[in-house]
Amino acid sequence: MAIADKKNVNLMNLIKRMHGVVENVDIEKHRQSQDHFGAILGSSRDVLTQMLDIPAQSPNEQVLHAEWSYVNRAHMKKYIILYCHGGGYSTGSSLYARTLTNKLAMSTSMDVLSFDYRLAPENPYPAAIQDAMRVWDYLMLLGYGARDVILAGDSAGGNLALALTLRLKEERRLLPRGLVLMSPWTDLTSSGDSHETRADIDPVLNAPYLNEMIRNYAEGQELDNPSISPLFADYDGFPPTYIQVGDNEILLDDSVMLYQKLLDANVSVKLDIFKGMWHVFQMSPFKTAYEAMDKNAEFIYDICR
Repeated sequence: MAIADKKNVNLMNLIKRMHGVVENVDIEKHRQSQDHFGAILGSSRDVLTQMLDIPAQSPNEQVLHAEWSYVNRAHMKKYIILYCHGGGYSTGSSLYARTLTNKLAMSTSMDVLSFDYRLAPENPYPAAIQDAMRVWDYLMLLGYGARDVILAGDSAGGNLALALTLRLKEERRLLPRGLVLMSPWTDLTSSGDSHETRADIDPVLNAPYLNEMIRNYAEGQELDNPSISPLFADYDGFPPTYIQVGDNEILLDDSVMLYQKLLDANVSVKLDIFKGMWHVFQMSPFKTAYEAMDKNAEFIYDICR
């Protein structure tokens, strides 16, 4: 084994131990642990945070917590990034997502809005999509146009970004300028070969965890419903999309198959597979994560020209 390979194995073992600290059988403790990591790893003197409550529009709705992240310097205001956090639809929050949203704000010099959609199992499908639509509509009420918004997300948040865009497409509304997806969870039927070929090396995800998340979010649902597994959607007329994925994760084929599906639909799409990397490696504070964020920024600049 080469020295570089040994370093990578050691790094993945470290990630596996860190992830084990966050993972918890008690879902509330799991959520709290993630928020704790987000508060520690997501802090930056270069990025300011502004809390926002999105008001309820009916007696059946709750106020949605959201937050803006923006760089503490003069920067672009024309375009914004709407960010959907990951966590298997059962955990995660805007606070946890700061490990990514702060990097996005710094690399793009754009304002990033993340939001706390309702989580499963308390609020299964389609609660998250309903909340994402509420946030989208709120941005439109604030005066942003659809083409002023780049949708981004990681893992289940990548699923949600796709599902939101597909819902807008279904309603024949204007679509976002583009999508940035990091390790998106696109196929809850788990049909990709990488679920087996990467099972022994993925330091973050495994089949029992994914199966629990699927039960929480979509028990009793048809898992090949495109709103649940966007891989099975019709992508005709979809906006430009950029996908990043690690080649050591069981969700590798979720990205590869989505990429092929978008190509087949003549969508402008780019896929980068990062050698030796794991699920949402962009969260980690090291060189490759920042390089990936710079690539996200390059894609966003390109579609905003």
